[in-house]
Amino acid sequence: MRNLTITFKISVIIALIFVLWGAFFPEYLGNIMSIAQAFFLNTFGWFYNLAASFFLLFSLFLIFSKFGKIKLGKDTDKPEFSRATWFAMLFSAGMGIGLLFYGVSEPVSHYAAPPVGEGGSRESALLALRYTYLHWGFHAWAIYAVVALALAYFKFRKGAPGLISSTLSPILGDRVNGPIGYTIDIVAVFATVFGVCASLGLGSQQINAGLSYLVGLPVNFTVQVTIILIITVLFILSASTGIQRGIKYLSNTNMILATILLIAMLILGPTLFLLNLFTHTLGEYVQNLPQMGLRIFPFDEKRAEWTQGWTIFYWAWWISWSPFVGMFIARVSKGRTVREFTIAVLVVPTLVCAFWFCVFGGTGIHLDLLQGVDVAGQSLETGLFFVYEHLPLGGLLSIVTVLLITTFFITSADSATFVLGMQTTEGSMNPSNFIKITWGLILSASAIVLMASGGLQALQTAIIVSAFPLTIVLLIMSIAIVKVFKSEVKVAKTKRNR
Repeated sequence: MRNLTITFKISVIIALIFVLWGAFFPEYLGNIMSIAQAFFLNTFGWFYNLAASFFLLFSLFLIFSKFGKIKLGKDTDKPEFSRATWFAMLFSAGMGIGLLFYGVSEPVSHYAAPPVGEGGSRESALLALRYTYLHWGFHAWAIYAVVALALAYFKFRKGAPGLISSTLSPILGDRVNGPIGYTIDIVAVFATVFGVCASLGLGSQQINAGLSYLVGLPVNFTVQVTIILIITVLFILSASTGIQRGIKYLSNTNMILATILLIAMLILGPTLFLLNLFTHTLGEYVQNLPQMGLRIFPFDEKRAEWTQGWTIFYWAWWISWSPFVGMFIARVSKGRTVREFTIAVLVVPTLVCAFWFCVFGGTGIHLDLLQGVDVAGQSLETGLFFVYEHLPLGGLLSIVTVLLITTFFITSADSATFVLGMQTTEGSMNPSNFIKITWGLILSASAIVLMASGGLQALQTAIIVSAFPLTIVLLIMSIAIVKVFKSEVKVAKTKRNR
């Protein structure tokens, strides 16, 4: 224990207290979390909206600013991974399970119950995809880009530890090495834990739903816990192999399977309809982006609840994921320039996510709206498999999907143990297996107690609450980025003038 950091010790103690609280008093924990969720959504929804929009504007500013040529590393550093492998890692660690869980269910849900207008109509179908693109598009990846950019710059160019606190040194100075720095890193740790827990919970639910369709396995909490325990063993084994083997190979496997699944859905579904739908809704999304990103409905309580339950929850989820995804993206982005990095992280994943949701969600909407199949009546976790039943080769697609969810599950948890290890070992790029295994067990235990305390709602609450202090940290981080970039440009200009 003498070699363990203060951040690790304090984080593990707090995490164990939380797990024990949930294990022995699940109903009490569930009640507390319900109260907390209502408070943060009602009181700070505007704050999450403004913060998410700010990060998008800030990312655009970085792309077009004079800072674009600054390299995330030394001037002679070259990228460690090819672009194809780099993109595969972005998706696998970023949004893998969510793309499958929400691929059909979110667009269909918005189509049936849109934020404005009547559900079940052609207008609500277009609106559904616009809002799905909003939730998984530019705002989300801008949050990731800002955090990853700061971490990569300070780690690879300045030689600072790979910690969230280190990125605030231009503002806080040496105080990042004391209690203030420890507090910032612990906030990032718990935002990461709860953000990843949500994905683990969603993944176990959808694997359970897929196995139910394939082999008749019952859908219940016990089965989902069993799934989490089995995959915990698998991702701990993967984590022990290190990033070059475990995560890299799984990420490439995920990308291949996801591409096959996407192409199959496009071909087996209403292909021409989907291509036309994507072109139309992508234009509407870009055209209406500012309005949708800031919409909060102050005079309409019902519509405000919709925004809180979907849009604001997503902003909090991406913010809580940002230390995890940001550190992982930073780890694999050494040698990129600020402009190349920001454009790639912001634009490419957004377009791919939008096309994914159009193909999967558009197929579900087409079945419901134009063929009379009740896709909207299915639960979130079963919607995708219900759509498969009405397509050729549906059984094969279900098998591939369960395999893909499983590999995404393993990769996300594998990546999370690596990042949590970095966060709690003063930024070590190679945390010990003991550290990674400890965090792997804590992640699984936390996901289980949250599911026992209130299912998806408890997971959402943990995200919304943990993201609040982290949002403040990220806003300060943005100021720090500008301050240090200005200093670097000034130094470079002075050298040229000598």
